[in-house]
Amino acid sequence: MNLNFDFSVRKQYHSSPQIARVITEKWVLDNMFCPRCGQSHIKQFENNRPVADFYCPNCSNQYELKSKSGRIDRKVVDGAYETMVKRILSNENPDFFFMHYSRNEYKVVDFFVVPKHFFVPQIIEKRRPLSDNARRAGWVGCNIIIENIPSQGKIEVIKSGVENEPTTVIDKINKSRLLEKQDINARGWLMDILNCVNQIKSSVFSLADIYAFEEQLFEQHSRNHNIRPKIRQQLQYLRDKGFIEFLGNGQYKKCEGTN
Repeated sequence: MNLNFDFSVRKQYHSSPQIARVITEKWVLDNMFCPRCGQSHIKQFENNRPVADFYCPNCSNQYELKSKSGRIDRKVVDGAYETMVKRILSNENPDFFFMHYSRNEYKVVDFFVVPKHFFVPQIIEKRRPLSDNARRAGWVGCNIIIENIPSQGKIEVIKSGVENEPTTVIDKINKSRLLEKQDINARGWLMDILNCVNQIKSSVFSLADIYAFEEQLFEQHSRNHNIRPKIRQQLQYLRDKGFIEFLGNGQYKKCEGTN
């Protein structure tokens, strides 16, 4: 991969946002492989497509790019709130590429993939409506809360200017597919429990350690009054999929790759 941007595409553009968009999209088009199937290059959709920016000509998987000059560790601005939530609920979301680039050096610093099955409504933050004086008065946008996505769903292609091997990226994508759930409520529970497991610093933990998140989980799932059985159900699922190991006597161990 060439981490530097190609500036030849910016000649017809004048605004900074337009220039940033075309040079980051050109970088993906020139350098990025399909992290799903390993196809060496992906292709770009026509401009202003409502759902995705790129697609793989081999496996047809779709990708949307979000880029910014600052670090991507908390949240990223996205489009219309209602549209985004509707896409997630209907399972029509593409996978997402997130790019952090250096404005001074104009090169890629960090680049990671979030597979579509890690998207749940809980990671979408509703923004305030635009003011009455705005051109699109009343329009409501959203933010993607990156820090609420489990680490298993943030698969690094480039970290601090260093590339990961494509085979490593593809293997991690394939492993993450073990967590795919079409039912959005079940997916939300799984992501929340996985986040709880990730927050425990020790590699070995107890059921009591997870129960410590009971109040937080009730706030996230206030209609469910059987939080502890739901916790045990999701831990069993993570065990069956090889993300944690049951040691007996209410003790669990994180498997390799589970933070």
